[in-house]
Amino acid sequence: MKNFLKTTKVKWTATIAVVFVMLFGLYSFNDDKRNFEIIKNLDIYYTLFRELNSYYVDETQPEKLIATSINEMLESLDPYTTYIPESDMEDFRFMTTGEYAGIGSLISKREEHVIIAEPYEGFPAAKAGLKAGDKILAIDDKNMVGKNTPDVSDLLKGSANTSLKIKVQRPGEKKPMTFELNREKIQINPVPYYGMVNDETGLIMLNNFTQDCSREIEKAFLDLRDKHGAKSVILDLRANPGGLLDEAVKIVNLFIPKGHEVVSTRGKVTQWDKVYKANRQPIDTVMPLAVLISRGSASASEIVSGALQDLDRAVIIGQRSFGKGLVQTTRNLSYNAKLKVTTAKYYIPSGRCIQALDYSHRNDDGSVGLIPDTLISEYLTLNGRKVYDGGGISPDIKVEATKYSNITFATVAQQVVFDFATDFVIKNKTIETPENFSISDEVYEEFTNYVMAREGFRYESLSQDKLKTLIKTAKREDYYDAAKEEFEKLEAMLKLDVKKDLNLFQDEIKELMALEITKRYYYQKGAIVLGLRNDLELSEAKDLLQDESKYSDLLNGQMISHAGDKRSMK
Repeated sequence: MKNFLKTTKVKWTATIAVVFVMLFGLYSFNDDKRNFEIIKNLDIYYTLFRELNSYYVDETQPEKLIATSINEMLESLDPYTTYIPESDMEDFRFMTTGEYAGIGSLISKREEHVIIAEPYEGFPAAKAGLKAGDKILAIDDKNMVGKNTPDVSDLLKGSANTSLKIKVQRPGEKKPMTFELNREKIQINPVPYYGMVNDETGLIMLNNFTQDCSREIEKAFLDLRDKHGAKSVILDLRANPGGLLDEAVKIVNLFIPKGHEVVSTRGKVTQWDKVYKANRQPIDTVMPLAVLISRGSASASEIVSGALQDLDRAVIIGQRSFGKGLVQTTRNLSYNAKLKVTTAKYYIPSGRCIQALDYSHRNDDGSVGLIPDTLISEYLTLNGRKVYDGGGISPDIKVEATKYSNITFATVAQQVVFDFATDFVIKNKTIETPENFSISDEVYEEFTNYVMAREGFRYESLSQDKLKTLIKTAKREDYYDAAKEEFEKLEAMLKLDVKKDLNLFQDEIKELMALEITKRYYYQKGAIVLGLRNDLELSEAKDLLQDESKYSDLLNGQMISHAGDKRSMK
């Protein structure tokens, strides 16, 4: 044991010595006090870890302790600076390329089982006959009951062209079913749908900025324009979390003249500052464009929408975007690990940065706040329209986001809609096409009875939430006792009536039911087609693009349009 501790100490001392040499080289021109503080605290960390690892009462897991300290350290900076160990590299590659090898299905945990949540059309799971709702019992004869989602996921993934056997329990079937299938290279198309939404307008949806997604956008655009006669196009970036910066630049380049600036990055290391310009001939600089964004549109989505707005090349429609103006660079670490580190902020053509949260100045409780209004600056687009920094991309036409009731949210969050859809599929072999399918009153009555009979279904109305807050405040301020009887009457009045609420909010629940059921028969593309039928932002975009003068006036700063109030849903 003594020899082991001695050897370990020598190794750690050598490691720290190397770190010290690197730090002296890196900071030789910096302030001496800063150099000393860095080296002192690294030495403290090394000695602390050595003592902890040697003398802690129970056995420690050094790798886990180090990972925890690294993750907590990086989390104190911002959510995007992260440590990627070698074991997570496959997931990292999937995030950047959209590619992995497996069966092509979403999975989720339900009580003691991991289930098939959504098989992707055309991939091994769907081709083999696996369906949403199937409970995974075993993989290659290894028991999966009680396992967590990552454990099952690791076994489903593997090298392409390797075989595996999956045993499942399908709802409605008495005996387990076994499927044999081959893993394939799974390339998720970042453009899940494109098509014409009326005689003259095309729609292209982009889910992620993965490698080569700009090519998919280009192919879709040319197909809509040259083969389907599109005279205007809508680019849908709603809920798109972003991805590769280069791909965002290439997409903007499709629609603006060569040589225009798209985005620039500026950070601490000035040698890394860079200006990204359109470096190729575009495919179209005149066709009217609209871009749909939402609160979930972030990063690369904001580069595309913001650059097209700043250059007056497109009208932006929807809700204010997320506000992530930070750029990450991946740096190689030892043992095939990586560090994804925030190295700069990005600035779109008008000169504005759209970062919404200030991570460099945290509150006393560790939280971060929005950029204060006093620090928000005004900028001008190419045509002289006023735009602002400090909090995402503000749309030219604002449309209020759809808001769902608490009971609607509960039916989805507690998997009631999912489970009803599974039962529905057992009873119905086919349904109408996505363009025509809807939830009938008879089916909804079945759903109502299904919910009423379901054990454990619980939710609180918004009114109850507010009342609880009011009672808590009244008690704190000593008003509650004086009005106790009134509070109790109000509580009784607001007592939940599940059946009443199911009837009151049936339109929005029917919509979500239809989406889930359609997905079972026509996969993701079918659900998208159905969802477009009552799409508020899409409707606003179609109306705008059919009015050439309104579109032109808006881009020239001659009008401001807000569609929020009249189109909000509750």
